[in-house]
Amino acid sequence: MKYFDEEEKELIESYNRGEWKPIKKKNQKVYVKAAKESITKNKRINIRLTSKDYYDIQVKAVEEGIPYQTLISSIIHKYNKGELKPSQHKKAV
Repeated sequence: MKYFDEEEKELIESYNRGEWKPIKKKNQKVYVKAAKESITKNKRINIRLTSKDYYDIQVKAVEEGIPYQTLISSIIHKYNKGELKPSQHKKAV
């Protein structure tokens, strides 16, 4: 389980303890639809980056072995979930 993050490990342990209950068949379609919509990437955005930031994100993506768009999407997702915090450093103007 070394490839799982803490949340995934907790889910696996919960499942193994028998804490999961099957859903009623009549509600299954609703849950399946909600799950599919939560992972479907259906919005496209355009952003402007400095050349340096663009290059740096591409380098990081290569290091992670993923496309740079996926890395950017992951960063945004983690920020929205509260897993990434804005920097506390203030730049002098």
